[in-house]
Amino acid sequence: MEVLHNLALGFEVALTWQNLMYCAIGCTVGTLVGLLPGLGPLATISILLPLTYSIPTSGALIMLAGIYYGAQYGDSVSAITMKIPHASSIVACIDGYQMTLKGQTGLALFTAGVSSFIGGSVAIVVLTFFAPMLGEVAYLFGPADYCALMLLGFVCVSFVTTGSLLNGMAMCLIGVLLGQIGTDVNSGAPRFTMNLDFLLDGVGLVSIALGCFGIAEITKNLDNKDERTPFNGKINLIPTWPEFKRIIPSALRGSVIGSFLGILPGGGPVIAQFAAYAVDKKVSKYRHEIGSGAIEGVAGQAAADEAAARTSFIPLMSIGIPENAVMALMMAAFIIKGIQPGPNMIAGHPDLFWGLVASMWVGNVFLITLNVPLVRYWLSVFKIPYAVLFPSILFFCCVGTYSVNSNLNDIFVTAGFGFIGYLFLRLDLDAAPLMLGFILGPMLEENGRRALLLSRGSFEVFFTRPISGSLLGLIMIFILWQLVSFLREAKKSRARLEATTQ
Repeated sequence: MEVLHNLALGFEVALTWQNLMYCAIGCTVGTLVGLLPGLGPLATISILLPLTYSIPTSGALIMLAGIYYGAQYGDSVSAITMKIPHASSIVACIDGYQMTLKGQTGLALFTAGVSSFIGGSVAIVVLTFFAPMLGEVAYLFGPADYCALMLLGFVCVSFVTTGSLLNGMAMCLIGVLLGQIGTDVNSGAPRFTMNLDFLLDGVGLVSIALGCFGIAEITKNLDNKDERTPFNGKINLIPTWPEFKRIIPSALRGSVIGSFLGILPGGGPVIAQFAAYAVDKKVSKYRHEIGSGAIEGVAGQAAADEAAARTSFIPLMSIGIPENAVMALMMAAFIIKGIQPGPNMIAGHPDLFWGLVASMWVGNVFLITLNVPLVRYWLSVFKIPYAVLFPSILFFCCVGTYSVNSNLNDIFVTAGFGFIGYLFLRLDLDAAPLMLGFILGPMLEENGRRALLLSRGSFEVFFTRPISGSLLGLIMIFILWQLVSFLREAKKSRARLEATTQ
């Protein structure tokens, strides 16, 4: 009954005409931000943050939150139609773009929209009932636990790669090495910068993603005369009942995974998409199709992406810890308004906390209403001749890359990775494991070194802590299971070979 009373208070705040307008503005701007390559919610919120001075507190926070989770809806569009991802839609490039090449773009975008709605709904339920309790989970994770969690993430390589496992591991290692470029966190010494000052901050995730996926795919399309447009075929928006039944289980699995990873600092949509894809590739009834244009490859990723974006508000509002850069900006917005996020926020500002939660329900309805019916109009843009379309795509890629740091060097870095990504495509090497290694590598190094510093160099801390010990145990079980499966497959192949020779 108390939860219902709190939700009633929240909807009383969220359903005022003023806050409905701010929610609609945030969702619309977030969707547009997601559509533009490279321009993410971080840059948009940082630009709009000064506006919060002149906007009422609840309206300002509702609008900024709408931009963040609204961008998770929009970012799948460019990934699916043009293979140009944001950080949180890298996995959508795998199956989503394959569906586009098969003429199933409308189905892929509809799947992403519905799955995002499911993921957002599940995450809001989690946020409503468990926010105060789950916020304390972040306190239980130490550096050793995060290190073990990152190691578990590397296990996803065998699922994310669409080629051989050896090539996937090699690409992942390249990503880890790219993640080492920049300034050492502990010593402050430059590493692998080649005496270039602009590399002191490392290589940007946006530059690698746009280069290895977007520009590389454009170059491939220009080189291959058979693929002149990123979209072909009839627009079939509504899935059949068998297709819809494939969406629901995958979206629910992704929602649960994203809801959990969203509350962990360093997790969020970027990690959640890989985890959801790995689980789907292992447990889905249609796992043999994933990687070649399966609905599950889009649904699980989109649901996990949206769910993690919503639950990332839990550590911010319940314990005052921002779990990523966007949440740090949200925390700045709270502080600008004279509110300190933390354990006392729910009790001290119940109207603000529950108003923000209720606005997410409203925003979810706005987004599904805004996105699904407009799919046909978005796809009409991609019927433009490719000779006209690809310069525009390159222009937005350059603008998106430049907008992150306002540095022209980032455009040249993106172009360099575009050439490298083109070589990957010609060599049949998948760039998704590279992105996984690039994301997880620095986090693994930072938490591993921090854990060893706290334990005075003893590796026992990774095995004595319950969480890290359990995660390492899961990793060992998975490796042994994979080894047994490999030996069984080799035995079956040998038996088939002997049968054919006889």
